[in-house]
Parts: sequence; structure tokens; C-alpha cells
Amino acid sequence: MTWCAWLLEMDVRQGRENDVRELMHEMVDATEANEPGTLNYEWSFTGDGRVCHLYERYASSDAAMIHCRTFDAKFAARFLDVLTPTRFTFYGSPSHDVQEAAAPFGPVVMHSSAGVTR
Repeated sequence: MTWCAWLLEMDVRQGRENDVRELMHEMVDATEANEPGTLNYEWSFTGDGRVCHLYERYASSDAAMIHCRTFDAKFAARFLDVLTPTRFTFYGSPSHDVQEAAAPFGPVVMHSSAGVTR
């Protein structure tokens, strides 16, 4: 298994809901245009818009690192200004470099035990 994925759970800062939506669209557009190794990049919100889940899945750790570098260079400061990460969970086989890139978020690595990936 070479793919890796993560689920990042975040709280939306009070009064910043519109800023989050604007940033979300910019990040989705950049990911779609420039990251062919991104297999899933999906934002989901609770009905009240206060909690956000960001699910990301990559063909490889190299593809995930491309995303991490873009995030750091273009989006990290604004992202952390409007969102408060509360939980970060890795799936698949994230490389050491990918895990190090996410270290500030305190990720937990879940080791695959059984399943099907297509």
C-alpha cells in the first residue's frame, strides 16, 4: 500500500464562516489545478457550519508532500487564522516526511489491518 490519507477535524472560529468558505474555494481550486496525485480533497461542515472535516487522500506520499509544500507556502497562515484544528488522523502509509510535515497538528497514525481499496 503506497497511498496515504488523512482526516483533519477543525472548529471554525466564531464569525469567520465566510472567510473559511472563501479560503476553502481557493484551496480546492489550487488542489484541482496543480495536484494530479490528489485522489480526494473534500471539505464537509456540520449543519451550523461550526465544525469542519477535511478528508484528503493521495496516490502516494510524494503527492501528499506536494500538497503540504503548497499549503505551507500559500495557505497555512490564513487557514490557521480561521480554523482551529482539533484532531488529525492518518490512514494508509504516510511516509516519515509526510508525518513530519503534519507534526504541528499532533496526528495519530491508524495502521491498516484489513480492507479494500480500489
